[in-house]
Amino acid sequence: MAKITCPNNKPQMATVRYKIMKKAEKISGHKRQVIEIEFRKEELRDRVKVIEILKQEEELDLVEADIIATGGNSLEKAEGFGLISKLAECLGGKAGASRVVVDKGWISYPHQVGLSGKTVRPKLYIACGISGSVQHLAGMNRSDFIAAINNDPSAPIFYVADIGLLGDLYEIIPELIKELKNNKK
Repeated sequence: MAKITCPNNKPQMATVRYKIMKKAEKISGHKRQVIEIEFRKEELRDRVKVIEILKQEEELDLVEADIIATGGNSLEKAEGFGLISKLAECLGGKAGASRVVVDKGWISYPHQVGLSGKTVRPKLYIACGISGSVQHLAGMNRSDFIAAINNDPSAPIFYVADIGLLGDLYEIIPELIKELKNNKK
């Protein structure tokens, strides 16, 4: 986050969350223009001050993952993320999470998907025990293929899912993992 003050000029700035849109197509015949500007350090005013540098607990490039398996509140306990991690690992993907479980301390913030977390656009997104709040959907609804596992037939996640599995995730996920391991042999 940055506060930008420009007392003498009125610049226009815009930001877009990463992976919110598809990559732009190249325009054939387009030539780039390079404008060289002489840098004069003495003309800069010393107004930038680093207040604090925050470091993430762990490196996790969830945004770049092609496959993400996420866990939500229906896991009912932090240990449930072991199952989510196994599923993600079997698929060659990463484990993600909803805000609720991150707030509960079940998994760290770098795993959070949603408006207050990461916006992702994987080829496969598996939502396990995630009801599908508007904030979470905004961070993952542009995934190429969405699979949802939930025991609530009226969960909003089913409205955006390409396929939905209605049932207990603690019964469904171990069977998926077993099938994936059998197919690798």
